[in-house]
Amino acid sequence: MTPFQNLAIRRFDQPIEVAAMHKALIMIKAAAGKEYPLLIGVDSFTRDQKLVTTNPSDPDFVLARFQKATREQAETAIALAAETFPAWSQTSVEERADYLIKAAAALRERRDLAVATMVLEAGKNWLEADADFAEAVDFLEYYAREALRYGGQQPVVPLAGEQPEMFYIPLGVGAIIPPWNFPLAILTGMASAAIVTGNTIVLKPASETPLTGHIFVEAMQAAGLPAGVLNYLPGSGGEIGDFIVDHPKVRFISFTGSMEIGLRINERAAKAQPGQIWIKRVAAEMGGKDAIVVDADADLEDVASGAVAAAFGYQGQKCSACSRLIAHQDIHDDLLKRIVEKTEALTVGPPDDPANFMGPVINQSALEKTLAYIEIGKQEGQLLTGGLRTGESGYFVTPAVIAGISSGDRLAQEEIFGPVLAVLKATDFDEALTMANDSIYGLTGAVYSGSEAHLQQARQQFHVGNLYLNRKCTGALVGVHPFGGFNMSGTNSKAGGPDYLRQFLQSKSVSRKIQVRPADS
Repeated sequence: MTPFQNLAIRRFDQPIEVAAMHKALIMIKAAAGKEYPLLIGVDSFTRDQKLVTTNPSDPDFVLARFQKATREQAETAIALAAETFPAWSQTSVEERADYLIKAAAALRERRDLAVATMVLEAGKNWLEADADFAEAVDFLEYYAREALRYGGQQPVVPLAGEQPEMFYIPLGVGAIIPPWNFPLAILTGMASAAIVTGNTIVLKPASETPLTGHIFVEAMQAAGLPAGVLNYLPGSGGEIGDFIVDHPKVRFISFTGSMEIGLRINERAAKAQPGQIWIKRVAAEMGGKDAIVVDADADLEDVASGAVAAAFGYQGQKCSACSRLIAHQDIHDDLLKRIVEKTEALTVGPPDDPANFMGPVINQSALEKTLAYIEIGKQEGQLLTGGLRTGESGYFVTPAVIAGISSGDRLAQEEIFGPVLAVLKATDFDEALTMANDSIYGLTGAVYSGSEAHLQQARQQFHVGNLYLNRKCTGALVGVHPFGGFNMSGTNSKAGGPDYLRQFLQSKSVSRKIQVRPADS
């Protein structure tokens, strides 16, 4: 294969691109209410209980209807995945990688449709949705190449008289449980990594974004993936989530989502079930309370642009979003003024209009949680701008900047997952780093400084899995920034990096004694 290269994100500065997107949006709206069956192998199922996906900009607008899978159907899917596993695990790594390359090509053909679907179903603006799409393609291309690297024999120390070797084999049936905030990229990455390493999967998409996930399924079908390798099972976590995690035939669980659910999955997976013959493996990517630290000599205009983009891009609904801004006291007031000005310039509204930078938060629960934290922020600090419900319908809230927050305050400790930025003041750089590390999380962080000594200090002491120097803390690229955090941010799985596929494999060592025959007399 050619060397991996990230897919470029479109800027929609060409009329032909804009027209294509408008056409795709119209097509999806015209197909609103379409019903999709459950997909288990070659079989499809319907039932009376439906999972309805709506447009968070207009919650009364039903985009599609999916079937709510039952435990019986989950049992069927797991059984089929287990039945399919032996043949799929013996399929050559070259053939498995080729399915991912073909799926990437199939996704590219669906680019406008996929991006428009995320705009309407997930509330992403055009640029955020296209970046999500590009990352999905990148995962397919990158993991295909990584699988080939893992697929051969691995280096071992030679031993006289023996032929030692070590190689990787797949685990078995996996449960893939992705989030709604990157409904195509993360879902694609999690599922394709498990598949290309020779595992079979039951994929339970987020209840908020099953239509986007279905686009990945269609791409894999277009690639010719054998039936039973991928089983798509929309449904409620309460009905089938625990059942899938607990099932004795499920060998591993790959999860991305909140800390609370991730810990629950980890706890349940640790308990062996009757008939279970392995210790289940859990790869969990969870939450964050990410901080940007600003030194006294930082370029404040650059900081303000980066911090506002990191805090309010996709409504702050990224685990990597900047939710804490920790500013040196010497530049705090000047920086805060710039932050407020740039925040107030952001446009909020339905993201099918490309003029809007911020769309809605994902659902009513997210809206209520965001507004509740803004009220908490008003008690702990000072609301400088935003924090208001807006729009005639939809889950819109204006981006909030809250200053005067102390490190022990709830606004500085608890994950909000909404457009709320807490601003803290530090007396010096050492205190700023102490504040940054004052969290149960450890996902991403950023430091803006003109001091090489301070940047190196942060490199050593800022305890996060993804640290960025003199740039914002969001925007990880596959292959460039392997992604995954420390502490309660997860198992440091490093998606899009050279270690990621290892989580779906186990190593086998084989050594053969060399038989030395006596020479003929």
